[in-house]
Amino acid sequence: MKKTFRLRRFLRDESGATAMEYGLVMPLLIMGILGAMWAGMLMFSASSLDLAVQAAARCMAVDANQCGSASATETYAQSQYSGPAISPAFTASASGCGHTVTGQATFDLGILPGVANVPLSSSACYP
Repeated sequence: MKKTFRLRRFLRDESGATAMEYGLVMPLLIMGILGAMWAGMLMFSASSLDLAVQAAARCMAVDANQCGSASATETYAQSQYSGPAISPAFTASASGCGHTVTGQATFDLGILPGVANVPLSSSACYP
């Protein structure tokens, strides 16, 4: 009779339930927060690459003093990029629809196992 009483009391005991729930939920919460931060950084770098390409294409078409050659335009595009350090490569040409600038970079998702790098590309044309 005494053993069944102890077993019932042990099964009704909830003193460690909070710690157990915390241990199960906390890793998922941390992974969600880190994933949101990395997604935000990815969107910020893509947006910054796009804005740098647009500004460089406009500079190439409008300001011949600062962006008179392709290399000067590429340097200007590099200076306009303000995102994370992903080392974008820019190419400028005066062909196609007008003055075209293209930027490419790779965003590294190295903290997540099994997830490859994300290629980013942007192009802008200003007549």
